[in-house]
Amino acid sequence: MANRRNNPYAKPDAFSVKAKQEGYPARSVFKLEEIDQRVRLLRGGQHVLDLGASPGSWAKYISQKIGPSGRLLAVDLKPMTISLPPGCVFILGDALSLENESLRTFAPYDVVVSDMAPSTSGTRMQDQARSFELFTRAVEVAINVTKPGGAFVGKLFMGDDFQHARKQIKECYEEDKTIRPAGTRPNSYEVFLIGLRLKPRPA
Repeated sequence: MANRRNNPYAKPDAFSVKAKQEGYPARSVFKLEEIDQRVRLLRGGQHVLDLGASPGSWAKYISQKIGPSGRLLAVDLKPMTISLPPGCVFILGDALSLENESLRTFAPYDVVVSDMAPSTSGTRMQDQARSFELFTRAVEVAINVTKPGGAFVGKLFMGDDFQHARKQIKECYEEDKTIRPAGTRPNSYEVFLIGLRLKPRPA
């Protein structure tokens, strides 16, 4: 019982309850919603790539914001738990492989998002290093499939590599922001790095 009381995931919090009430498979939707509201990320008609999309909360939110004229490609190695509306496609596959031609289904994209996190080991430094690797690969995908002026959102476990991750964003985008949404659990050390207005790639 003591372990259950100390486990922040054992009992649904207000965000988890609200997500279920609104038909989202995970509470993470409210993190994206706050980011969207703060940086004006999503709007009707955009083409969006959702890396590591399962179980689908971000994909559902995005599909609602881009509307029927928008296009969404959601990619993950795990199946999606929800159905997407027309114009939105889920592909089972490697979201971080530049050799995966499926990633270009609706390219070039206006926005690329990644809520990916590594399977945690319990060793903070190791988990941070794995998170940084995922983040770096997501940025690489984004700059290869996003149109100039586009945006990127990526999750990162805060650690020694944070400044390196932020440098990547600064080098590729005209503006960078770091946001820790209110929906982040108190015991979590995740943050989201946002790149706005992708710079044109050198010829």
